Amino acid sequence: MPRCTIASFRFGPTDGVSVVARMWADALAGLGFDVDWVAGGVEPGWDDPRPVRLVPGLGLDVGTDDDPEPGPDPDQVVDALAGSDLVVVENLCTIPLNLPAARVVADALRGRPAILHHHDPPWQRERFAHVAELPPDDPAWRHVTINDLTRRQMADRGIVATTIHNGFRTEVAPGDRRRTRAALGLDDDELLVVHPVRAIPRKAVDRAIALAEALGATYWLPGPAEDGYGPELARLLAGARCPVVRHRAPSRADLYAAADLVAFPSTWEGFGNPPIEAALALRPVAVGPYPVADELRALGFRWFDADDVDAIAAWLDGAADDRERWLAEERRVAVEHLSFERMAARLESLLAEAGWLP
Repeated sequence: MPRCTIASFRFGPTDGVSVVARMWADALAGLGFDVDWVAGGVEPGWDDPRPVRLVPGLGLDVGTDDDPEPGPDPDQVVDALAGSDLVVVENLCTIPLNLPAARVVADALRGRPAILHHHDPPWQRERFAHVAELPPDDPAWRHVTINDLTRRQMADRGIVATTIHNGFRTEVAPGDRRRTRAALGLDDDELLVVHPVRAIPRKAVDRAIALAEALGATYWLPGPAEDGYGPELARLLAGARCPVVRHRAPSRADLYAAADLVAFPSTWEGFGNPPIEAALALRPVAVGPYPVADELRALGFRWFDADDVDAIAAWLDGAADDRERWLAEERRVAVEHLSFERMAARLESLLAEAGWLP
């Protein structure tokens, strides 16, 4: 059986890139590949049964600009990827979080079948806009973006890419609303706004808190602070004029089951999985002004503007039958356009075109 190795900085249970990578792994396995992982590290809770090989220097602990950590040993990277018939690189050669690792991986893959799966190119982040060397290119590779905006931007830079939107399991076991809310200390009639993200600046925690305050709701942030955002997060939560919950969710299904509204007021996202997950879980979503949201809205989603408190409040107070019809239509759009099966079919077409199918 041919082997496909998926490589990235790290893999974890809730990180967006990792969630998408796991979906790709399932799709590739269904197409006949024996899939394994290569990374700099794995986070607690990562429980994928497929083998993972850890390579020092591939992760995100790369020091500072003044005192950088050494990159990975090229021989170790070559050895980790040896024998793979196809390598999928998840964002490691896209976002400059570890440039030495990106260079070593790119060199190891020259002339080999590889898919560079791009989530966050440098020009889309102000602090990385000066980095011109990523993504690398090679005639043997294929490039895949998670949205059309990035595909067009890459074309402007001379790189041909294919868009494959993220795919989602459309039939999942429902979460336990009553048990989850009880664990959070909430009564049945208390309004709960969940913000299912890691706490970093672009996730706009302040706007999510303001929405919960305006609705008279409890604000639930289950994810950890990252990228040095801890002090700012502590300040925002201490000043919140609404109850705040910081417990981790038992599961994604339980998180959405417990919520009355999903807040996603981000200023930038390469895709944004939570609004789609919420639609599949029959939960309303308040979305921020990030550009790719418009691309997804064009599929038929009717997400609320995160600043339109009056419209959100009116919907929450509306007739139950009207809300159910609204949510059923949102779910239909997600199933039609963003299913795991649709994503897998696009990936299969790409592999067939490249001559890489088993």
